[in-house]
Amino acid sequence: MTYTKITETPSNHDHLEQMDTQTLLERMNQEDQTVAEAVKKVVPQITTLVDVLADRFLAGGRLFYIGAGTSGRLGILDASEIPPTFGLPHDRVVGLIAGGDTAIRKSVEHAEDDTLQAWKDLQAHHIDSNDVLVGIAASGTTPYVIGGLQAAQANGVFTACITNNPGAPITEHANVPIAINVGPEFLTGSTRMKSGTSQKLALNMISTALMIRIGRVKGNKMVNMQLSNEKLVDRGTRYIVEGLGIPYEEAKGLLLRHGSVKKAMEAGQ
Repeated sequence: MTYTKITETPSNHDHLEQMDTQTLLERMNQEDQTVAEAVKKVVPQITTLVDVLADRFLAGGRLFYIGAGTSGRLGILDASEIPPTFGLPHDRVVGLIAGGDTAIRKSVEHAEDDTLQAWKDLQAHHIDSNDVLVGIAASGTTPYVIGGLQAAQANGVFTACITNNPGAPITEHANVPIAINVGPEFLTGSTRMKSGTSQKLALNMISTALMIRIGRVKGNKMVNMQLSNEKLVDRGTRYIVEGLGIPYEEAKGLLLRHGSVKKAMEAGQ
């Protein structure tokens, strides 16, 4: 399939080195303002993915992200937020990056070019047909990601992808292709910019909507968050004060006794 790799097309802005700082920032911001609208256009595809995920999660399934470079790091970031924010175990949402954990901080040469490694990485987590795999690649051509999606589909795993090039090869290996066209980057080819921002927005939507759908949120509150510091203990206490109409110190004692806002509120009702 032939397609235009939008992420590699020239920027709408030129002679960047001749611009003063404020002009550079204003032009970047001008481009960034188009990203949310681009994500809005793929809400139907994200909806389909979240509905599938909710059904699989309630049956004990998991969510895996795979990616290379910025895309891989964004998947890991989203996965790492699930335990503290929603109180789920670390193995329910898992982010994997080409090159392994070393690549989170430093580039690992040629790691993304290995078509077989992603499936090996996934097998280490015993991925199966109850799970869902989301491949993230701005270019839509990353061998690590495409190889992982191909192998996953061959083994009965439901797949999705997030890319910034409609019609890219990655979309052929996803049950739900999510292609976010953000146009050329401000700095030609630098997909950590608008493409990365769009991926972050999509990942926020996927994981947050999923957690709401499976009952990890009450009203608009993170009632299952981990109480890992004083700020979060205070936040949880205030949730209980608001929900039960009791004094702050009583609410804090209830929270610390039961370990979560949800359990504390159930006990206090």
